[in-house]
Amino acid sequence: MVSYESYEEVFRASTDDPEGFWLAAAGGIDWDVVPLRALDASRAPFYRWFPDAELNVCHNALDRHVAAGRGEQAALVYDSPVTGVRRTYSYRELTEQVALFAGVLAGLGVGRGDRVVVYLPMVPEAVVAMLACARLGAVHSVVFGGFAAPELAARIDDAAPKVVVSASCGVEGARVIPYKPLLDRAVELAEHRPDACVVLQRPQLRAELGEGDVDWDEAVRAARPHACVSVTATDPLYILYTSGTTGKPKGVVRDCGGYAVALRWTMEAVYDVGPGEVMFTASDVGWVVGHSYIVYGPLLAGATTVLYEGKPVGTPDAGQFWRVAEEYRVKALFTAPTAFRAIKKVDPAGELARAYDLSELKYLFLAGERLDPETYRWAGELLGIPVVDHWWQTETGWPIVANPVGIERAPAKPGSSTWPLPGWDVRVLDAAGKPVPRGEEGADGAIVVKLPMPPGALTTLWNDDARFVSSYLSAYDGFYLTGDGGRIDEDGYVFVMGRTDDVINVAGHRLSTGSMEEVLASHPAVAECAVIGVADPLKGQVPRGFVVLKEGVTTAPDLVEGDLVRLVRERIGAVASLKDVCVVDALPKTRSGKILRRTMRGIADGLDEAVPSTVDDATVLDALRPVLIRGSAAEQ
Repeated sequence: MVSYESYEEVFRASTDDPEGFWLAAAGGIDWDVVPLRALDASRAPFYRWFPDAELNVCHNALDRHVAAGRGEQAALVYDSPVTGVRRTYSYRELTEQVALFAGVLAGLGVGRGDRVVVYLPMVPEAVVAMLACARLGAVHSVVFGGFAAPELAARIDDAAPKVVVSASCGVEGARVIPYKPLLDRAVELAEHRPDACVVLQRPQLRAELGEGDVDWDEAVRAARPHACVSVTATDPLYILYTSGTTGKPKGVVRDCGGYAVALRWTMEAVYDVGPGEVMFTASDVGWVVGHSYIVYGPLLAGATTVLYEGKPVGTPDAGQFWRVAEEYRVKALFTAPTAFRAIKKVDPAGELARAYDLSELKYLFLAGERLDPETYRWAGELLGIPVVDHWWQTETGWPIVANPVGIERAPAKPGSSTWPLPGWDVRVLDAAGKPVPRGEEGADGAIVVKLPMPPGALTTLWNDDARFVSSYLSAYDGFYLTGDGGRIDEDGYVFVMGRTDDVINVAGHRLSTGSMEEVLASHPAVAECAVIGVADPLKGQVPRGFVVLKEGVTTAPDLVEGDLVRLVRERIGAVASLKDVCVVDALPKTRSGKILRRTMRGIADGLDEAVPSTVDDATVLDALRPVLIRGSAAEQ
């Protein structure tokens, strides 16, 4: 791999000679057939990377490290405060487990190109199942363990898996959630019938197995290890369904070669994590973050990855991230801003962090939703290390905009994810498709990426090329529509202000709810907040704010609400028209920690909003409904 002196140099290399740049990056991967071409644009906009090459992603993640003499190095650390189980797998042990489970799947008829749905909690077997699919050249589709049966059924019908891999139960805090009844119901609802269901029996709750069910442990004991199967670089590695979809699921397709090259490159350039170093990504394998930076990225780099089955708070306390960081000598921690807001709410002074030795922790990476400046400040002051905000999506597979600490760490600007990474030609366009001038305060527009996107981005949607084009490529000719709005300043820093549907129109004035949230979050009593635009017969829309207070705040809620209204008026102006701020116990979120702003807005507008399948705790949304409906369009 080529090393570069500065961000400017590496970015220029990626734009001046993308073919040469990505072929050089491909040197970080073992190939069965080495690529001679980087990009095939003959079927644009269906671009393909390394079309003449062959490889196996599992070999790159596991076997090659064993062959290089590092088989006894820790590959996977499993830490489960909800069950009390901790275990470390060396690269040799993990390779053996994956090879055996690949033998199980092959014995059930799974081969190259076949699909396998993985419906597991955060246990090592989830990683084993994913890598076993990759070993066979099969396509895995991970669905959150505990997802509702109709949602699982829709994904089974769309992916048409030969096998489903599941568990008897999941453990969510103090709750044990039976998975097998959900799986049985999903199979009953689905039109497609998988050939078999492999079930991992967990001691917290064993499941009764029926016809077509296979016990994981028994199958592994009877299996023979399976070798890696070489596939073309353009073959699909996995399908990942985007969260919050309605109707027919939208399955993002990731290829093998481009994804492996991109992730291997980002581990060095973006995260500064190399062989033998430890990365703790506090997410779930059901999300793209878990795919990229719990499983594939760290293992492709020969690093140690931490698989954590628990919450940032409450399992049992808000110090668990710090315990894990100390215990396993974590270099890079990656999580969502909402996790830090949850920790800040319970432990606003950060006292629990000071009880642990965090001297090995060098970076905190935050992504998944907008990082508000107040959370950025709090985390940075608490840890005394670089807090790296970076922005990407399920569709992109790896960061679009980041502070590339492995190349050059730029001075941070709160509210900005810093610079576009090499390969990502980021633009901001207005409604007419014209470029929005850089540096103009408040000159926000739609953030887009000029095609082709770099290796590792989605290649299409599963069995739906037309929807891929209509969803992402039709709004602006020659560009991928991210769906986010923001601006680029005079220094090239990208400010992502949120989804474009979070820009509200108040009496003809376009206002960003993200800007209002920044103001609310700056108040010393506020732990987290959300601002939504609701329908108004006079002004079109008006903003409403919802805040959760930090633990230990004694100020009366109505006084805090009044302070917040005044604060927005002072910092944004009367045009913001934020006159309704309500203190609530909690905000409804997805399981990845994103606040369900769109659902909240629909309820406030009097729509019959169903509970999204991705909701983390439906009782929070139910408790908030009466507050949202108060003063809604339905009552006016």
